[in-house]
Amino acid sequence: MKIDVVKIACISSIVGILAVVGCWQKSEPAPSKPARAMERTGAKLDRAATKTMEVATNVVEKTTEAVKAGAAATKDAAEKVVEKTGEVVEKTGAAVEKTGENMQK
Repeated sequence: MKIDVVKIACISSIVGILAVVGCWQKSEPAPSKPARAMERTGAKLDRAATKTMEVATNVVEKTTEAVKAGAAATKDAAEKVVEKTGEVVEKTGAAVEKTGENMQK
C-alpha cells in the first residue's frame, strides 16, 4: 500500500511538473521596458527610412527633369551655333568667290 501511494505521489508530481513546464513555455512573457523601447525605436527608424527614400526619389526625379531640360537647351543652342556657323561659312565662301572674280579681271 505504501508503494501505491508513493507511485501515485511520484506520478502526480511528474504530471504537475510537466504541466507547469508546458504552460510556462507556451505563455509569452510581457516584453520588458527596453524591448518595448527598442520596438518603438525600430518603428521610428523604419518611418525615417521610408521618408528618406521618398525624399531621395523626389530629388532624383527633379534632377532628371533638370538634366532633360538642360539637354534640350544645349541641343537648341548647338543647333543655333551650327546654323550661324553655316551662315558665316556661306558668307566667307561668297567673299572668296568675289575676291577670285576680282583677281581674274
